[in-house]
Order: sequence, then structure tokens, then C-alpha cells
Amino acid sequence: QVQLVESGGGLVQAGGSLRLSCAAAGTTFAIAVMGWYRQVAGKQREFVASITSTGTTRQADSVKGRFTISKDDPKRTTYLQMTALKPDDTAVYYCHFRSWSDENYWGQGAQVTVSS
Repeated sequence: QVQLVESGGGLVQAGGSLRLSCAAAGTTFAIAVMGWYRQVAGKQREFVASITSTGTTRQADSVKGRFTISKDDPKRTTYLQMTALKPDDTAVYYCHFRSWSDENYWGQGAQVTVSS
């Protein structure tokens, strides 16, 4: 079985920073893409950022210049460094790993709350 274990998140004031981590545990699989999504209650889950096995990154326009995705391959971990946080960034953040055989795995979610 594969588990994605998220950590980080919490409450921060607008303009502050937080870092999320997501580590793969359990059965080993070849990771093609690591990413982050977020969801506000009553809305669809939206893409935040991703990083491929070769290190190519992509971010949503809403977070460009503020959020940075990175990874540590030996630790099978991805990080989302969030800076200049805004109240609109408040959401539950989910990490997502996709394998080379197109299997998708999701983390349990981490609440990020940004107060104004």
C-alpha cells in the first residue's frame, strides 16, 4: 500500500510564510510527478503546483512568484514553500503523486488558514 503523509500547514497572518511537506510511505513506486492542489469547502479542487521527475516545475498563475515547489528524491518527499500568503490562499492543501504507470495517490490534506 502507498500512503502520502502530509505535514505543515496551520494558521498564519497575511504576508506570512508556511511550508508543507509530503512524503511517500509504504510500497515503493516510480514517481513521475509530484504536485499540490487545494480545495475550499463547496468549490472544486484546484491545481497549485507540480514538479516532474526531471525537476520541471509549474505553478498556477495565482501563486506564481509566491509559492515554490521542490523535492527530495531520496526521501520521496515534495515541499511547498508558501510566502506572501493571502487570505484567499486559505484552503485544505492536498499533495498528489502520479506514478509512471498512471496511478494516482493523494495525501490526507493539510489545513492552511491565512488571517487578514
